[in-house]
Amino acid sequence: MTTQRPWLWVTIALGALTAVVAVGQALLLSRVIAQVFLGGADLADVQALLLGLVALALLRAALSWAGEMTGQRLASLVKQALRERVLTHLVALGPTFVRGERSGELANTTLGGVEALDEYLSQYLPQVTLAALMPLIVLVFVLPFDPLSGLVLMLTAPLIPLFLWLIGSLAKELTARQWADMSRMSAHFLDTLQGLTTLKLFGRSRERLQEVATISAQFGDVTMQVLRIAFLSAFALELIASLSTAIIAVEIGLRLLYGRMAFEPALTILILAPEFYLPLRLLGQRHHAGMAGKEALGRIEAILATPVAVPPSPMRQAPPTHGDLELKGVSFAYDHGARPVLHQFDLRIPAGQTVALVGPSGVGKSSVAALLMGFVQPDEGSISVGGVPLTEVDLGAWRQQVAWVSQHPALFYGSVAENLRLARPDASDEALEVAARAAGAHAFITALPQGYATPIGEGGTRLSGGQRQRLALARALLKDAPFVILDEPTSHLDPASELEIRTALRELLRGRTALIITHSASLLAEVDHVVQLEPLGDKETMVAQGSPSAMLREAPR
Repeated sequence: MTTQRPWLWVTIALGALTAVVAVGQALLLSRVIAQVFLGGADLADVQALLLGLVALALLRAALSWAGEMTGQRLASLVKQALRERVLTHLVALGPTFVRGERSGELANTTLGGVEALDEYLSQYLPQVTLAALMPLIVLVFVLPFDPLSGLVLMLTAPLIPLFLWLIGSLAKELTARQWADMSRMSAHFLDTLQGLTTLKLFGRSRERLQEVATISAQFGDVTMQVLRIAFLSAFALELIASLSTAIIAVEIGLRLLYGRMAFEPALTILILAPEFYLPLRLLGQRHHAGMAGKEALGRIEAILATPVAVPPSPMRQAPPTHGDLELKGVSFAYDHGARPVLHQFDLRIPAGQTVALVGPSGVGKSSVAALLMGFVQPDEGSISVGGVPLTEVDLGAWRQQVAWVSQHPALFYGSVAENLRLARPDASDEALEVAARAAGAHAFITALPQGYATPIGEGGTRLSGGQRQRLALARALLKDAPFVILDEPTSHLDPASELEIRTALRELLRGRTALIITHSASLLAEVDHVVQLEPLGDKETMVAQGSPSAMLREAPR
């Protein structure tokens, strides 16, 4: 916010100058009218005043335009910085956090939520200061000019913020519901789209369509309630401002009638009265426009407040490029010790060798991968690479040295080449082809309509499960990292696809230190050691059984 704050102060300063110019306009306009209608002056007598009035009008228009531009610039800079912070933080939190969230809701927060801050930042935030500053400028002029009118302005001005607070407290609850419904609808809609093929196969698409329609109708109802309150608020604020201006007009009119006030100052104050209430009325309008942004900001702050296990820091030492991976006495629980996943777990992966981690679902196999990647931290014990504790190395640099392939590879909307280059953005076309051939992916890629330039859709929707896995392996090969972690690389594949993946794995694992998490017995032929994880029979918690030497055994070759 440090680099964006000057834009906020510039916006406020421009608004304050606009108020000063408005005072000057009122003075010149009242003087022109007084000289023409009361003094009998002709055009030549007031020509200089009229030119000054036109100049002030142009200046005011320029200041208003500049204020809008600086407000938009402020919003643009803050949104860009905030979106980068959210995305960077989500990456640092890793898949362990993201798996517990609905992707549609996160996408709505990152994109729609940050975008909703536009009016809050560009209009409401500067207006909060201007609503106090601009009326004060007018009041400073009016009080010495006419103390009675200044007193009326001082007594009536607080009524607008008071009613704004009373109505806004009701609107806040509805706006929070509106944002929650919007996030829920986004998450539900994205889940439906991603699972549309499965829904069609099982004949459940019509039911989901009805659910989407119901949620949309609920969101529409809440939106109409918010708009109803916004219109009520606008009516109340306009009514209060009009009645306050009318009070000033009546008291000035009575004094004019009895000859206790001159025409020119009376007209000046009447012209300035609407200018006095205008910033307060605008605050009410922009308050409702910015409330959605405030609600979105609450969710964004909650994401940013989620602690990262160990934030990546270049201040720590660079990780070793080779060596053993070792876990000693590691205990870990996702919910602060209530349900331990691992207990006093020991594991050593010798440099250049491959270890398979097997066992039933829920015993902590994927948790071991998350611990090695630094996405979560153990409650007890230590993790080291090449003898250096993982807590002492820069996690960003460490993750660059690890090729991680999950059972559900992350593929994005874009071409095959763009998805592969996520591992190495500067990779040449030749390097892409070499990696794809090694992963057994080159044949099906060249069979696509545009080859490596073919768009594959979000999540690789145009590809089969085996093709997606081979692309993920090609990406891992392209990265050429010394450490490899594979999480169920052959899950949900038919035997033919699994055989192709095994062939690609041999190339990927050659000469690298690797951990494979698998349920597949056929993959055990590709590893050097097998670690068996089993749940305890007499407890609900899942722990590692035995010492490292008891759990490591030679796999059949």
